[in-house]
Amino acid sequence: MTFEKKDISKAVEQALSAKSERKFKQSVDVAIAFRDIDLKKAENRINLDIVLPHAPKAKKVAIFADGDLAYQAKDVVDRVITGAEIDGLSKDNKKRKELRQYRFLSDPKLMASVGKTLGATLAPKGLLPKPLPPGANLKDAVDRTRRSVSLKTKQLPVVHCIVGNEQMTPDDLVENVQTIMEAVLKVVPEHQVASVFVKTTMGKPVKVGAQ
Repeated sequence: MTFEKKDISKAVEQALSAKSERKFKQSVDVAIAFRDIDLKKAENRINLDIVLPHAPKAKKVAIFADGDLAYQAKDVVDRVITGAEIDGLSKDNKKRKELRQYRFLSDPKLMASVGKTLGATLAPKGLLPKPLPPGANLKDAVDRTRRSVSLKTKQLPVVHCIVGNEQMTPDDLVENVQTIMEAVLKVVPEHQVASVFVKTTMGKPVKVGAQ
């Protein structure tokens, strides 16, 4: 099995060609299955955060911040959550659920408070904030957050994520899939990759490298 650009491009084009008239914009997803991986061993589990060349979907980004950082972030992120607000969010079930629509950054000084107070809400969804290093370019960090996806193995040796939507160009979708495969093959030998499929929301899976 190969995962060269031409193979990925063929699979993406085939997946897109099967689209029909829908009242919604279909996403394009990739699913990767592995073989001969013992997930009972922590060192074998896949846990990757990958920054794609092209944002796969519109993501809202929020930041936990106070002071100057909070002021600077107002024009860059979708929501600023101050340290004083954290405790109140933890006590309001509706507001906690609303947090799930965001991806998070945080002033390192607030990380402990966020983890202690909102960790039970954010951690199971993989939404714990990433600390913003001192002196980091906030705009760049937000852009990278919008373009990032996560791959995690759970009980089964399979990972999947969104790579875009049917209105994106095939070239952009191919670049996103390539980036994911490059990241995966850095931690998993190619012979342990059993299959890679590309599909639209309502379409049939198309295997990459199928003869």
